[in-house]
Parts: sequence; C-alpha cells; structure tokens
Amino acid sequence: MTERYTSSTSAAIATARQQTLGDLLRRTALRTPDKTALVNGDVSLTFGEFDTAVNRCANALSARGMSKGDRLALVSHNCWQFAVLHYATARLGVILVPVNFGLGPEEIAFILDHSGAGVVVAEDALAPTVGTAVDLSGQTSVVRGWIPVSGAPADDGWESVDGWMTAGDATVPSVAIADDDPLRLMYTSGTESRPKGVLLSSKSLISQYVSCIIDGEMSGDDIEVHALPLFHCAQLDCFLSVDVYLGATSIILPGPDPAAILETIEHRGVTKLFCPPTVWISLLRHPDFDRRDLSSLRKGYYGASAMPVEVLRELGERLPDVALWNFYGQTEMSPLATILQPHEQLDRAGSAGRAALNVETRVVDDEDNPVPIGEVGEIVHRSPHACLGYYNDEEKTAAAFRNGWFHSGDLGVVDADGYLSVVDRKKDMIKTGGENVASREVEEAIYLLDGVAEVAVFGVPHPKWIEAVAAVVVPKGDATITQTAVDEHLAGILAGYKRPKYVVVADALPKNPSGKILKKDLRVRHADIAQQ
Repeated sequence: MTERYTSSTSAAIATARQQTLGDLLRRTALRTPDKTALVNGDVSLTFGEFDTAVNRCANALSARGMSKGDRLALVSHNCWQFAVLHYATARLGVILVPVNFGLGPEEIAFILDHSGAGVVVAEDALAPTVGTAVDLSGQTSVVRGWIPVSGAPADDGWESVDGWMTAGDATVPSVAIADDDPLRLMYTSGTESRPKGVLLSSKSLISQYVSCIIDGEMSGDDIEVHALPLFHCAQLDCFLSVDVYLGATSIILPGPDPAAILETIEHRGVTKLFCPPTVWISLLRHPDFDRRDLSSLRKGYYGASAMPVEVLRELGERLPDVALWNFYGQTEMSPLATILQPHEQLDRAGSAGRAALNVETRVVDDEDNPVPIGEVGEIVHRSPHACLGYYNDEEKTAAAFRNGWFHSGDLGVVDADGYLSVVDRKKDMIKTGGENVASREVEEAIYLLDGVAEVAVFGVPHPKWIEAVAAVVVPKGDATITQTAVDEHLAGILAGYKRPKYVVVADALPKNPSGKILKKDLRVRHADIAQQ
C-alpha cells in the first residue's frame, strides 16, 4: 500500500531518511567526536574537527557559486585536504572529479572539458601543470584552489583552500540529496583511447562500503595507513571512506614509499594496510622490513593484479599474524566485486574469490548466456555497487549494461566451487603498478612519430610492476626507430606510466587471415623481455 502525502510531508520524510555520503562523517562525528580521524604529517584531526572543516569547506564552495550537480576537479597527492574536499563536495551534492596526478596538461584538459568542472583544486607542486590544463581547456572563469602542501603561498589567480577549511561558517549545509544523485565522476582509461567518466552515487558507494566491512572484516578499532593514491576508488572507497564510516583512524601518507609505510606501522601501531602486489613486494625487499616492529599489523589487503604465489608464501612466513584478502573489481563497481578470503589464499592462489556480499557475479558468452564450469567467458555483475553509467555517453552505457548486467570487459572462468579466476582482459587493457593503460591510446600516440608504419602495444610480465607496457614497432621503409626516440616523442604526450618500458623494432606484426594483429602471440613471444 502506498500512501499519498503533500509535497512538504514527502520532503520531510526524505530528509529524515537521508543516508548519503555526506551524512556518514557527520554521524560518526556525533558518535565519537574526540576520536582521532585523520593524521597527515603534523596535522591531526578528531572526527569533530574533521566534520567542522567539511562544513566550512562546503560553505566556502557554496559562496564561490557551487551548488548541487556542479563539478569540482581535484588534482593532488594524498593529503588531509583531499579528504575534506571529498566530504565537503558530497555534503553540497557537488560532483567530485578526482584526477590522476600523473597526467599531462592535455590529458587533464580533456577531463576538465568533458566533466565541465567549474572549480579546480590542485596541490601546489602540481599547480603549474593544472594551470596549463585549464588554459588549454575550453572552461572559462574556473575557480582555482591551491593546496599548500609545501607551505608556499598561492600563486596569482589561485586561492589557498586551507582558508576554506579553517575559518568561516561551520553550519551544516541544507541540501536534499537522493540515494542515486551522482556525487563522484571517476575517469578511467578503460579500453578506449579517451577516458570514460564513471558516475557513482551514494547508493553505489555505501552498498560497496557494507560489502567491504562485512567480507573484509573491518571495524572501528582499525588504524590504517593510506599510501596508495586517493584518486583511485580502491584506496578512497574500499578503505578511507570505510574507515570514516566506521570511526576508524586513518594515517595519510603522500605516496607508497616503503620506508615511510614501515616506519608508520611501527610508530602508529597500524593494524590494517592495503597495497597492490607491487608495493607488498617493495615492503618485503626493503631493509627496514626486519628492523621495524610490525607486530601491530593484523589485516592486509591487495588488489589491481594477482599476487604471485611465492610472494603470498613469503608474506605468510614473515607476517604470520596478518590475514590477507584479495579484492577484485573495477571503478564501475565502486570498485569491489569479488573477494578471496584469508583462509583461501594459498589453496586458491591466483583466484579473485567469490562475489562480495552485495554482488551477484557470473561468466557469460557473447550472447550473455552463462558458460559451463571451467569455460572462459566475460565476467558480468548485478549489484547496487554498480555505477550510474558513463557521463554523457549513452552508447557505451547501453553496451556495458546490456541485458541487465554490468559487463566488466574482463575474461574469467569459474570453477566447480564458484571461485572466479580472471584470465585476460577482453579488450587489451594493461594494468601496470595498479594503473590502467589503454593500449589503443599508447598506439595512437606512437603513430604520431615520423617513420612508424605499424605498432602494437601490450602488457608483459614484470618483476616489480607485475605488468609493464611493451611496444613492437614496424618502421616505414628505411626509417630508424629506437627506444630513445619513442621515449622522447611520448614525453610530451603521455603520462610516464603509460609509456612503453620496452620497445622492440620488427619487420612485421603477426596477424590472422582477416588482418587483426595477434597480440596474444606478441605477449607469448616477448613474455621474458623484462628478465633480459
């Protein structure tokens, strides 16, 4: 039975029932106002202080013309101001656009144009690059916020965001936000030459937080290091936001420096840590690993790529009291989809586990029919974790959600016990050091180099990065192509992590009868290139 109420009564009910991203911090602050929420260098904020900073920042943004549905682009390494902006935008209903700080001006300009961001906030060291991007973009009258990480005063045309957070109106903004109003716009390279904008809502994110909490055994007693980039869903939404929701303490580091992580674990009594396999390996290899007291650590998480079995064994031997979880997913799933539990790590090594609490996962053929056990197909999901779609792209959204399932673009196989193994990327995605690289984007950039007839870009196994970008180039006629020439050409076009670490010059590329380049053959042929 559905009751009919006046619009004012319906609005009052909606306000009373509201549970959005911006509400989570306020409720934690009401429960534990004096507990330490964030530590970043010399800055330490209780949940009460964190909440006040968020209100002040939200009101400052409102005073600068921002309102529900507007977009704010944020380009910064990890810092406490990033966390404040994350919740301040959510409290206003403003859509946060976290931008990869490794991108160049042209790449950032595309995101600014595509998202229509009216405010851009940048870390001081990145401000010159971001300023150039703003100038290259078609955006006019963009408000420029300066995060004074180094303490340097803001350049002309910029204003320090610290003033937005430490003074001014601290009242809670009154903005009605529905469960599925978009609050985040995440740009992912996917398999296309240009990044796609993934829209996430409170419903997407909070349902994902619940899955992380239950399946990842997270609690308010956790003390966690956040060293991986917060512009990624993994660190921001599987970990930092969950800690805020639960009332756990977050130690923010600017980046995944092994010495700093190990020192922080010892000094702060850290209990919980997320790292991709590349960073876990760097910790194990660092001389401080055996010199630091790591006995407080109890929970470890990894994702972005499979953990080598020998590394799993070593972690078990050297950190015997640490339980490990493998989180698999992607930005469009906010990002968690499946989990491999601690007791399954060695017996199911290499597996992505089974569907998380609020997720349904299957493997299907090209007609979206479930494939038999042991047969390879595309991994698809149904879940409230799933995004709202791709911003301003009906065609790609319809393709991704066809037949009522989100299509991951990854190929996988499920065994008789329901465990998923990811066996390949459907459209040649490369994941290097936890970053997504679209092979087509790199190929198009290399084709701009004089003397290139053909090129194929693909991933090869790498001892540090797990997967590295490699390119096989076929020169035109008598043209000479070298690794140095490719490096110098790409330096002004692509971010460093997208550039090939290995360039091979060949007379021809392997192709099938229809003319399609056989990248599978190239991966096999050059699988050992990183070992040479």
